[in-house]
Amino acid sequence: MDMQQKARKTTKVGTVIAKKMQKTVTVQVERQIRHPLYRKTIRRKKTFLVHDETEKCKVGDIVRIIETRPISKTKRWRVQAIVGLTPALTATPIDTNPIEPEPKASEPVEAGPVEGGPSGEAAAEGPGPAGNEGATAPAADGETPDDPGTGEPR
Repeated sequence: MDMQQKARKTTKVGTVIAKKMQKTVTVQVERQIRHPLYRKTIRRKKTFLVHDETEKCKVGDIVRIIETRPISKTKRWRVQAIVGLTPALTATPIDTNPIEPEPKASEPVEAGPVEGGPSGEAAAEGPGPAGNEGATAPAADGETPDDPGTGEPR
């Protein structure tokens, strides 16, 4: 090969999935191909052991890797650049819930049970007596919770 004609080096973009070795990260590269017979798009994933000289990559980073000379038995790639950082490092926390609107200043805010209510007892916490978790007491005038308004017992 002539000095003027250098071989092109392949570059790929992938996600760092492991960093368990010194100066080495495992990068997963995903590509999409079309099935030759069924024409469905299929995602193919391949992992590479990549040399990270500066050890700046973290799990979850998106990196560009470049083909290089063999560095070890399985390493033939090195990190060229960190394209994107880990989502945990770049995400900002959500202060308010975007689904539920905030209460307006004119509307009163509902409060929970108040201790020392009208009967002077503290609000009971947890379920009631054993066996009565879902049961309700019948109304004083003989109505049942299932049949309100008739006034006749079941």
